[in-house]
Amino acid sequence: MRRTAICQTRFQALEIWKSELATEFRVAGAIHASWHRKRYLTGLAWDLLAASALLRAGGAPRSVLMLGLAGGTAFRVLRHLLPECLLTAVEIDAEIIELAREHMELDALGIEVITGDAYPWLAKNRREFDVVIDDIYLAGKTDVFRPREWDPALLDHLRRAVAPGGVLAVNLVTGKGHRAMQSATRRILIDAFPVVRSLTTAEGMNEILVAGKAVATRRALDPYDDAYDDWRDRMFWNRVKVRRLS
Repeated sequence: MRRTAICQTRFQALEIWKSELATEFRVAGAIHASWHRKRYLTGLAWDLLAASALLRAGGAPRSVLMLGLAGGTAFRVLRHLLPECLLTAVEIDAEIIELAREHMELDALGIEVITGDAYPWLAKNRREFDVVIDDIYLAGKTDVFRPREWDPALLDHLRRAVAPGGVLAVNLVTGKGHRAMQSATRRILIDAFPVVRSLTTAEGMNEILVAGKAVATRRALDPYDDAYDDWRDRMFWNRVKVRRLS
């Protein structure tokens, strides 16, 4: 894989790396989005985000809202698994959307893309979705960060967007510099929802928390084991771990 371009969007300095089959967007040395012509999974956070949408206790979701789209890596997995699902995303960086259209075939996914800041959009939103995924991170000089601390208004806006029987999924970067946000988010969601489950994978540096009145167990992912032709996809899917927090 070699670097083919350096792009400065309004929000981040982004490098485009390519091989014959794959494209990556990298920010501050970290992979920000990934696209492969023949495979879906990466062993990283996007696998967990896609899996989180399948933990709705009532079965496969009919609608998913993603706050923070970037290159659409997780939605590519969900479009493969749920071809009829309504996929909606809110993304603040209009330039990265255009780059994903150019280099990652974003338009082929059939996503409703709303360009703008997710926080004011949430405050005005009256739509409901079976799954709401909060993946809002911005790129700093050396690391990513969540641009807003948890507060009652934010939690209320997120909960209002979740349809009855649905779930809220929150992506959290783990490790040094991120533990305080991870611990605070765990406490807030455990206090606010009857069930919270944690999704992790050995290769990743993320934890996805899935919260709701009811959240399915790891068994909900089993019906999708045969959805992947490539052995690496099947391996990464089987490595997704789900456990309940208390």
